[in-house]
Amino acid sequence: MEPQLRCIGCGAAIQVEDPKKAGYAPKSVLEKEAEEIICQRCFRLKHYNEVQDVPLDDHDFLQMLHRIGESKALVVYIVDIFDFNGSWIPGLPRFAADNPILLVGNKADLLPRSVNYPKLLQWMRRMAEELGLRPIDVRLASAAKGIGMAGVIEAIDRYREDGDVYVVGCTNVGKSTFINRIIEEATGKGNVITTSYFPGTTLDMIEIPLEGGASLYDTPGIINHHQMAHFVDARDLKIITPKREIHPRVYQLNEGQTLFFGGLARLDYVKGGRRPFVCYVANDLTIHRTKREKADSLYANQLGNLLAPPSKRYADEFPPLVPRTLSVKERKTDIVFSGLGWVTCNDPGAQLVVHAPKGVDVFIRQSLI
Repeated sequence: MEPQLRCIGCGAAIQVEDPKKAGYAPKSVLEKEAEEIICQRCFRLKHYNEVQDVPLDDHDFLQMLHRIGESKALVVYIVDIFDFNGSWIPGLPRFAADNPILLVGNKADLLPRSVNYPKLLQWMRRMAEELGLRPIDVRLASAAKGIGMAGVIEAIDRYREDGDVYVVGCTNVGKSTFINRIIEEATGKGNVITTSYFPGTTLDMIEIPLEGGASLYDTPGIINHHQMAHFVDARDLKIITPKREIHPRVYQLNEGQTLFFGGLARLDYVKGGRRPFVCYVANDLTIHRTKREKADSLYANQLGNLLAPPSKRYADEFPPLVPRTLSVKERKTDIVFSGLGWVTCNDPGAQLVVHAPKGVDVFIRQSLI
């Protein structure tokens, strides 16, 4: 029996019958007898930045992850440091069983250069333990820029003890970029695995041989539906996904003022005296300040225009914003909009009403920066 051909980009089993299903490749591609086959979906993603939906659901992803607990391996858990809580997998210790977990905060290049890395690593460890995870080690890296990757590779080699390695994480945390960087460091060959802004690029486990007969597995990303990425189209996703260092924007707000983050979310400052709010969102995302009494009519009339994204053609389909009341009770507190960014309030006493689409997680945490 011949081994099953798999797409080098996403890991899906190659098939020639159904263009709408994962792993489709035209017969002409197979007839070329190339050593490395790329499916039509990955080809279009790589060359035309065009994404095609495939019928994989959360159950499919979870079934694949159950393999991790059935083998002795090191689990490398990638989180997006810009969206730490939004990229968290609540049940990971259950999937990992007794296997050690190396926690890696990716996209460190997006944070302001003034960030204190040792303190940030302490923050990551503390947050992880609050969320029920005790990692064997915690590292920061930027797979896209190569920052910190040498230390991560060294840690993987040390903790795996000649065994297999599973790289896990939610969609859009940069897992495939991370794997590509490891391959490039080891072999000098880059961009082997498909990477994109779009959630859910990797469709099946991709196996990469390691020394000693072991393998490194790139697993498919688990979709966290409470992230803003799942409420916008591909064009708008590029706007809210940071591509370079975030420049904090400071707004001195009086009581009764509102900040709009495009038309995707809103923060009303109700009470607490004049104070600064520091906004950490993608540099391309427009922030608009107005009076709270005018905010509802402005949103109704300007969604998709002044308040964009969402773009005008999707404004009618965008779900309504749901208000939630929050109170800042401690110093240095972040108000987090999952998958969009956060707003830091440095002093207690602020009373807020925050607005986001139903299903998008909004919460308060100890300040990241």
